[in-house]
Amino acid sequence: MRIPPHAVLPPMAVMLCLGLWGLNRGTMWRDESATQQMAQRTLRQILRALGSVDAVHGLYYLLMHPVLAVRPSEVAVRLPSVAAAVLTTGLVAALGCRLARPRVGLWAGLLYAATPLISHYAQEGRSYALVAAGAVWATWLLVGAVEEPAGTGRPAGPAAPASVSGAAGGKPPGRGAGRWVGYGLVIAVTALLHLFAGLLLAAHALTLLASRAPRRVWRGWGLAAASAMAPLVPLALLARRQSGQVAWIPEPGPAGLWALAKDFAGPSGLVLAVNALLIAVAVARPLPPRPGSLSLTAVALPLLCAPPALLFALSQSHPLFLNRYLLFALAGVPLLAASGADRFATWATGHRGRRAVAAAGVMAIGVAFVVQLPPQQRVRGPHGRADHLAALAAELGRRTRAGDAVLYDPPYERRIALAYPRSLADRRDLALSVPGPASGTLYGVEVGPSELLRRLGTVDGAWLVAADGPKARRTKAAVLAGRFRLAYVLCLPGSRLERYVRGR
Repeated sequence: MRIPPHAVLPPMAVMLCLGLWGLNRGTMWRDESATQQMAQRTLRQILRALGSVDAVHGLYYLLMHPVLAVRPSEVAVRLPSVAAAVLTTGLVAALGCRLARPRVGLWAGLLYAATPLISHYAQEGRSYALVAAGAVWATWLLVGAVEEPAGTGRPAGPAAPASVSGAAGGKPPGRGAGRWVGYGLVIAVTALLHLFAGLLLAAHALTLLASRAPRRVWRGWGLAAASAMAPLVPLALLARRQSGQVAWIPEPGPAGLWALAKDFAGPSGLVLAVNALLIAVAVARPLPPRPGSLSLTAVALPLLCAPPALLFALSQSHPLFLNRYLLFALAGVPLLAASGADRFATWATGHRGRRAVAAAGVMAIGVAFVVQLPPQQRVRGPHGRADHLAALAAELGRRTRAGDAVLYDPPYERRIALAYPRSLADRRDLALSVPGPASGTLYGVEVGPSELLRRLGTVDGAWLVAADGPKARRTKAAVLAGRFRLAYVLCLPGSRLERYVRGR
């Protein structure tokens, strides 16, 4: 079907404005710092590092390499995520139009753009917004691959499964095969950007099951899915060897599921309650599918539920449950909420005043955005992430002088100096042996204990940048305490700055 521009372009414009609003918040956090330093290495250095660290983000770093080669900056790190969020918004709106009607698409796109969590990752220099775009694109291609060609005249509603069957038998073989090839390629690239996007296949399998797809459709989907997963096996094996990087993730419980629900459909309690009500209406009274197409609920509900449920179950033995790993599933919320709103609007007004109803829905989404303005503002502020590296680097730069010895405990605290090297120019990194790019690591290789003791013997004092937390291991602090006295402590968000001087 032809997708009306008036249902797709306004949500994309809104998402573009929200993506650019406050994009330069004046600081990076630790994950963005990793993106910047890895993507700015040579291709050989990137590939070497992936053998020991961050293999799951390898394709993303390679894609970001030419971006940062043009202009390395915090804004440049985030712009691809903004573009991906705009594309995803358009695809969500287009799916709503294709599976229901234009006003459902318009509302779904605007709801997606107005979600604070989407703004959060649209303005973050990581792969999650790109993964979300790939997932919704793959879902769009799935719908196109199984729906009936235009002009067959098959009825919707109860006969929809038969129309899907007829579609499989009525398509020209070349055209159908080509659609599955495109679907498989998008799935493969999306999962290479982040392995957990492979959970999308479970959602799509449930969609086909709920739609009673015929054997021919299952065969095409199965071949595409298997082809997409084949290149992921080596990446999965390599990622398993690097699983220590995510050992900090706690085992999730009911509180984790509740937090995910708030992030996806809130976080305001009022907005969460309204979304939950509209989703319940969409599930209880699904909109009839368009002639020859799939049901919106059959597409959106598995997308929303299957990946989180599977990752939650997996995380009971190998904790990996984080909202950013599941961002691609969020698109199911606005699609279902818009579907429920359409059901409610039809019940309240019948088929009268369609333009007025569409406008009223847009106004309601605007009110929801205003209600959730504080979290929208928070994600754009310097304290909207887990740490504030610019402030840490600036404070360390003010407290220290050129030639001062600095230690990082543990080594990943070196990310402060790597993110903002100008603030710490001419400081002596006393423990560093080989920098990250030359050693194929993120934070470099440090000297052994005996060499560190020898180097400490040449200085009258040292600054220690230490992780601050109940589980932080302070090995270098113990070494310093045996030879120096603690003269100064400054507690910063997530870190401690300590000054040690030689005792008299």
